[in-house]
Amino acid sequence: MTGTVLVTGGSGYIAGFVIRRLVETGWTVRATIRSLAREPEVRAWLGVDDARLSFVAADLTDDAGWAAAMAGCSHVAHLASPLPAGAPAHEDELIVPARDGALRALRFAADAGVGRVVMTSSVAAIAYGHGGDRTRFTEADWTVVDGPGVYAYPKSKTIAERAARDWLAQAGGGPELVTVNPSAVLGPVLGPDFSASIEAVKKLLAGDLPGLPDLGFGIVDVRDVADLHVRCLTEPGIAGERFIASGPFLKLADIAAVLRDEMGEAARRVPKMKLPDMLVRMAARFDPVLSQVVGELGHVRETPADHARARLGWVPRPHRETIVDTARSLIERGIVAA
Repeated sequence: MTGTVLVTGGSGYIAGFVIRRLVETGWTVRATIRSLAREPEVRAWLGVDDARLSFVAADLTDDAGWAAAMAGCSHVAHLASPLPAGAPAHEDELIVPARDGALRALRFAADAGVGRVVMTSSVAAIAYGHGGDRTRFTEADWTVVDGPGVYAYPKSKTIAERAARDWLAQAGGGPELVTVNPSAVLGPVLGPDFSASIEAVKKLLAGDLPGLPDLGFGIVDVRDVADLHVRCLTEPGIAGERFIASGPFLKLADIAAVLRDEMGEAARRVPKMKLPDMLVRMAARFDPVLSQVVGELGHVRETPADHARARLGWVPRPHRETIVDTARSLIERGIVAA
């Protein structure tokens, strides 16, 4: 099954690999970007058949361009969502565009007669705010937005996904909705826009961390996330479902060990020493980014992708391959000095 699919946030990291995968499998792709001035740049690093890819200017916060973007599309992959590298001045800087953008995409998709929307959510909409000693979560779980330690990003992803589902339920019709809920996305870098998760590997390679905080996250390869999106666009009988996209939960020390094992001299700046929690908490008083995640010290959040494996036949690649490919790409593109 192929046709014309709209990919929102077409200059984004995951979106780039989704577009590549769609074109490879025979789809015609229309992509939204906030400014068409970026079209030549995005086309250059995507490197796909230009005849199969077009662009429309549209923004999460404005209705302009969305009707034209949706016209003639049978499917939508809604990936556009704010994800700043730093801490927002106010949580609404993330929550409002994430929620309103999801609703805007669904509303215009319904008006255009789109059959299915695959929305990129996150394990951040699943595994936070539960409290206690729980370490394992599934698609049946939802982040408790007013729970302990829930900062702006998990709130934004949870509120946006719930709003999309509530809107469809109240509308009583419209496109089918499926969500993909990735963990931290790593993998090769195509251009200047890449996952904030890759900053962790970048900082390790560059020697920007004095040591290793007791922090961790599930990891997944961007190529596998793209593959899961395409499977969700076409698989019959999955309306309303959620699919976690994640491999193993790894601490920063685990990632650092892989880099040292596999990258040789290029990993010479990767730290070995673990940082005491007390020092990390003290540093968080002066670092707004670190202050958001300091509550994660020592926590483990396993989010197994059993459902995607069983229902869709999705098989992610080994985590060591993902980590090494991330590192090599950062070096090859000059983002990190060799």
